[in-house]
Amino acid sequence: MASYRSQIRQSLHYFARPQESILRAPLVTAAAWRGEQLVSDPIWREVLSSSDVAEIERAIRHARSLCKPDGTLRRRDFPLPTLARRIDGWRHTLRHGRGFQVITGVPVDRWSQRDAELFFWCFGLHLGVPGAQNPRGDLLGHVRDTGAPADGSVRQYRTNEHIDFHCDLADVVGLLCLRAAARGGASRIASSVTAYNVLLARRPDLVTRLYEPFLMDTKGEGGVRYLPVVPCAYASGELRTFWHIGYFRAVARYADAPPIDTREAQILDLYDAIMNEPGFALEMDLAPGDIQLVSNHTIVHGRTAFDDAPHETEKRHLLRLWLSLPERVPLGLRLRTERSRLQVLGRLAHARLGRD
Repeated sequence: MASYRSQIRQSLHYFARPQESILRAPLVTAAAWRGEQLVSDPIWREVLSSSDVAEIERAIRHARSLCKPDGTLRRRDFPLPTLARRIDGWRHTLRHGRGFQVITGVPVDRWSQRDAELFFWCFGLHLGVPGAQNPRGDLLGHVRDTGAPADGSVRQYRTNEHIDFHCDLADVVGLLCLRAAARGGASRIASSVTAYNVLLARRPDLVTRLYEPFLMDTKGEGGVRYLPVVPCAYASGELRTFWHIGYFRAVARYADAPPIDTREAQILDLYDAIMNEPGFALEMDLAPGDIQLVSNHTIVHGRTAFDDAPHETEKRHLLRLWLSLPERVPLGLRLRTERSRLQVLGRLAHARLGRD
């Protein structure tokens, strides 16, 4: 059995969110927070101790000694006898708590890039199941400015431009900072649960539309130009949200795509405006050695534009993982999840037929 998932399998896992009913009352949960409440709270940032680092470096040496390709490594090949329990706690925070965690103190300044990649890949194996981030099957992404044009034709992580709030196609996105930008490039995260609560209070008439598909620009990936995706799903007291305002709006560049109607435009504008209100988001500068873990079900994330240093070895560079989180769920929830999975497959098949 592979220790990672294909892009299709991972996307199906992520989008197969159980749907029970439309949430019409504010949701009070640990995932419903505002940035101004957490900006000075140290609970979301944990610092690795010298013994933690020593444990990690022993695991790196052990994994290297096995001479295995990364894709064949298992958790047992990267033993973390003490840290594994902390990782279990971080997983619970991502899935059932505030939805994000920052870990600092990874000594990337004294490691080779290869050791940093090996560590982060194996860290992901302890947290969940890594998955492909594009049709090429890239499992460990490199977030940096490649010089690609900022014209909407490529995914934005390959540029240095501002990135609007969005979610990625996995339960969790993880970043390990190797180098920061010379200027800018701050990470911005916000609670999609709080955004929903605010939207519900201001425009309850718009909420129902969030449970119906929006068209999303695929940027040429997945064999179709655009794909219908449902922003919100609610079941068993949990709201799960997928949001990608830039890619929802970018569908307008296709002549055969139906135009965004008035109601959809109102949702896009208001939902995005709420997330960008003062005090709503939490902004942080990721320094070399920082790991940021974010749930793509209850958190949206973005980035400010940045300027790089002139030399290649000094330019902003982050490693990225997309992770699925294994979980045991009751039978009724599994049945709703399977129904959602079949609906997703049906939409994908319809989109491909339309392309053909």
